[in-house]
Amino acid sequence: MNIKDIAALAEIVKQNELTKLEINGENIVIERAAQVVQAAPILNAVPEQMHTTEPIAEVKEKEGVYVKSPAVGVFYAAPSPDSKPFVAVGDTVHKGDTLCIIEAMKLMNEINSEMDGEIAEICVGNGQVVEYDQPLFRII
Repeated sequence: MNIKDIAALAEIVKQNELTKLEINGENIVIERAAQVVQAAPILNAVPEQMHTTEPIAEVKEKEGVYVKSPAVGVFYAAPSPDSKPFVAVGDTVHKGDTLCIIEAMKLMNEINSEMDGEIAEICVGNGQVVEYDQPLFRII
C-alpha cells in the first residue's frame, strides 16, 4: 500500500462512520459501533486500482531519547502566555533544565531534562492535551 491507498481507506472509514478498519493478512474487518459490518478477503474489499505488490515502507525510529509525559494534562511550553518557551528545537539542555509544564488536576508540574543534549524535536503544541507516556520532546 502507498500513501494514496491509505488515504482512500481513511476516506472510506470517514464517509461510512466506521469505528474500526482492521487489515490482517488477506482479510479486512470493518466495524460500525460494536458490530461487525463486513468481513471479507482484502482483495475483494479493496478496489482493484489499490492493489499493490509494493512492500509497506518500514517506519524508522528516530535517533535520540524521548521525554514522555508523566501524566494526562495540558502541555505548556512557557511559564506564562507572554513568556518565551522554555526550550526550542536546536537548544542545548542540561540534566535538570525545565523543558515544559504539564498541568494535571490544577497542579503545575515542571518536566525536567534527565540528560544533557540538544532538543531535536518538540512533539506537541502549546496548550495541547497530552496522554500519559506520550512523547513530548526528542533529545539527541
